[in-house]
Order: sequence, then C-alpha cells, then structure tokens
Amino acid sequence: MMTLQIGYPSFIEISSSETTKIINNKTLALGAFPLGFLNDHLDSLALCTIILCFLLSTYLYIKSHTKGALLAHGGNSGNIAYDFFMGRELNPRFSWSTFDWKEFCELRPGLIGWLVLNIAFLQKQKEVLGYVSGSMMLICMFQGIYVWDALYQERAILTTMDITTDGFGFMLVFGDLGWVPFTYSLQARYLVNHDPGLSLFQLMGILVVHAFGYWIFRSANSEKDAFRRNPDAPEVKHLKYLQTKRGTKLIVSGWWGAARKINYTGDWIMGLSWCMTCGYNSIVPYYYAIYFAILLVHRSIRDDAMCKEKYGDDWDEYKKHVPYRFIPGIL
Repeated sequence: MMTLQIGYPSFIEISSSETTKIINNKTLALGAFPLGFLNDHLDSLALCTIILCFLLSTYLYIKSHTKGALLAHGGNSGNIAYDFFMGRELNPRFSWSTFDWKEFCELRPGLIGWLVLNIAFLQKQKEVLGYVSGSMMLICMFQGIYVWDALYQERAILTTMDITTDGFGFMLVFGDLGWVPFTYSLQARYLVNHDPGLSLFQLMGILVVHAFGYWIFRSANSEKDAFRRNPDAPEVKHLKYLQTKRGTKLIVSGWWGAARKINYTGDWIMGLSWCMTCGYNSIVPYYYAIYFAILLVHRSIRDDAMCKEKYGDDWDEYKKHVPYRFIPGIL
C-alpha cells in the first residue's frame, strides 16, 4: 500500500527564470499511483485476469501429470474438461520449493487486489462527486477488515474444504484471482456514481449489523480452530463433543452446538451489511447477498454429503445433537 502512495514514478516539469530567460526541465519524481486508472480500465484488467487464469490453470493441469503428484479425489475423474475445471492436483508446488500455489492464491493476490480496487473506487468517487461518502467509507472499512482478518488468521484456512479437499484447477484459480476481486468489489464500484445519501442513523445501523455478523463469524471460527489445535486448551476445554470411530471429535456445544454452519450465518450477515451501504434503490448491489446465500447453501450440502461418507453413522448421531444448519431453532 505504501508503494501505491509514494512509489509511482512520473516525470514532472520544473521551471526557473533568470531575468527574462525561462528554462523548462523535466525531472523524475515519485508520487501516488493514479488509482482512478483502475476504475477507467476495469474491463481490460478483468479480461487480462481471465486470460491469466486460463494460462495458470493449463500449467497446473499439465503439472498434475508429473510423477508423485498428490491428486484430489474430486478432480481425478478421467474427464479432461471436468478435471481441468475442478483441479487434479490437491496442493501443487514447485518441485524445488515449499511454495504452495493454492494457499498463495487463496489469500494473497485476489484479496489484496480486492482491497486495491476498493481504494481505487474511493479515489474515483472523490474525483466524480467531489467527496467521499459515508457509504464508501463504510464499505472500504468493512471489506478492509475482512481482508485483514483472512490474512491475519491465515493458518485457519488450512482446515477448510478448499485446502483439504478440492483440487486446484480453473474453478479455484478463477475464483481466487478473478471472481473475488472483481465481483466482491461491486458495492464500492456502484457507489462511485450512486451515493444513496444515507443518514448517520442509517450508517450506524448498518455498522451494528456488520459488527453482529463479524462477532458470530470470528467467534465461531476461532472456537473451532482452537479446539482443533488443542481440545484441552483453557478456552475450549469446556466444550462437549462426540467421539467418532475415526478418532476425531465433533463439537456439540458452544457455537458449533447451536448450528452446524453457524460461521456461514455470520459471514452472510456481514455480506448483507456490505450491500446495505448502497441503499435500497437498486437490486444490483445486493447481488452479493443473493449469490453468497446460494453458494453457502450449496457448500453446506456438499460438506454434509462428504461428512456422511467420512463419519458414517457418527454423522447421523452428530446431527441429532446439532439439528440446525444455519440458524439455531429455525433453519
């Protein structure tokens, strides 16, 4: 971020005069990157990203046929198109390095690119409207916290389905590098030209909604991560669990006793608050809440099927202890 502010090279003109003689020169100077350029050329940037995703996916597919590659169960069907999309290799790395392509792409370029685009849209709104709206400040703050949280809690993704189960093919490559930065920043882009003029009271209400969602999301994920690392740790040793025949433990109290996907609920509430910053005059900014609800329901169904296969009868017993999927007592 510092590079964006002081690391952009450009030539500026300097002039000096001696009596009636004027001398004009150019010199190299460092300043802020004109981020409004990203807004003005967003389509071209997106197209280049899609091409990059195809190239990287092709490389990963070819690499997955090398000797010793650890293949993902879902991307090793024998159907070239399907395997290319799903990803054959589970955690592709360079043979001479521990650099993990999947973990890197899950967190670094897409999430940071999303944040940079948001800042670009903020700068562009200032150029277009002459001010930065409260809605724009909130959406940049909300999504900035989300990106920071993901990067700060990096080790938590090591137990997610994307890392442990799915292969790294076009689905995740495009999702990480293209879909996330260019669609998750939709609210900020919308606000460039469409400030809803929300009152301070409305903005404070949206802030409360976001804080509520973040509290559920972070508390639930932290509880699960702490329990997986050490079930006897002071902060989680009070939790009740179901001992499975596989030797693993399924939490049946605390956040994870309330609902099997309680973290998804918090995540969706946060997403809804992002959409609310755009007001209520258009459904376009609410695309994220709609899309994300479909994604989370589908992912929960996938996860339920895989857990049934993994745990067998223990999973049925677990669902008796935790019957609700998203909202305790309701759903």
